[in-house]
Amino acid sequence: MRPAHVTPILLVVHGSRDPRAARATRALVRAVAAARPGVDVRASYLDHTLPRPGQVLAALEAAGHERVTLVPLLLTSAYHGRVDVPEMVRAARAAGLRVPVDVTDVLGPPAGAPVDDLLLTGLRRRLAEAGSGFDAVVLAAAGTRDAAARQTVVSAAAALGAYLGAPARVAYASAAPPTGAEAVAELRAAGARRIGVAAYFLAPGLLYDTVVDSALEAGAVAAAKPLEGAIELARLVLARADAAALPASAAAAA
Repeated sequence: MRPAHVTPILLVVHGSRDPRAARATRALVRAVAAARPGVDVRASYLDHTLPRPGQVLAALEAAGHERVTLVPLLLTSAYHGRVDVPEMVRAARAAGLRVPVDVTDVLGPPAGAPVDDLLLTGLRRRLAEAGSGFDAVVLAAAGTRDAAARQTVVSAAAALGAYLGAPARVAYASAAPPTGAEAVAELRAAGARRIGVAAYFLAPGLLYDTVVDSALEAGAVAAAKPLEGAIELARLVLARADAAALPASAAAAA
């Protein structure tokens, strides 16, 4: 059996037409590889950008790898996590893939579970890079029609607010209220005057710009960059990969 730490890691991203998104993904690939030298870390995209996950899985199998750990670069288990990623693995199997693929949890919290400290630390550090002295925070996210997925974003906002010792509200770019402007207005009505925007995004793009610009135009004083290649995010990817590898390692040892 190969040691778990040499199993290649395949990051699966939704993909975007915005070139900034692919640059952010490449930065995360470098950060994960730097955090665990010797591991083959690759990126793939469900849409807009190549290579597709099935192509990379086939290439890893052809290179002789006996197992692959697949990490969905998603902060919620909405449609892409629940449907797209499993369907992609099934399609690769139908096309002839034989190597075992361990699919990890998404990077955000499961419903009802606490938010990972690494994620909170990364969000806080990005916000601190944007400014200080905030008396309230908006957690800006992409948005989804999936109510359960939205609840995990609400949980993340509450955890971040508790972490910062400040009131926190969510805001979405699409699919659900409130907008960035509406979240800022709610906080201002409650007395906040120096509102910062934390970015519940892995990469920049249209949705990030939409919700952040809305909040800034409504009076937020600063906005954080997406997590991109943050070391905390790289460590979270590795923690997810290690957790997914444990059952396989235990079975092989038995």
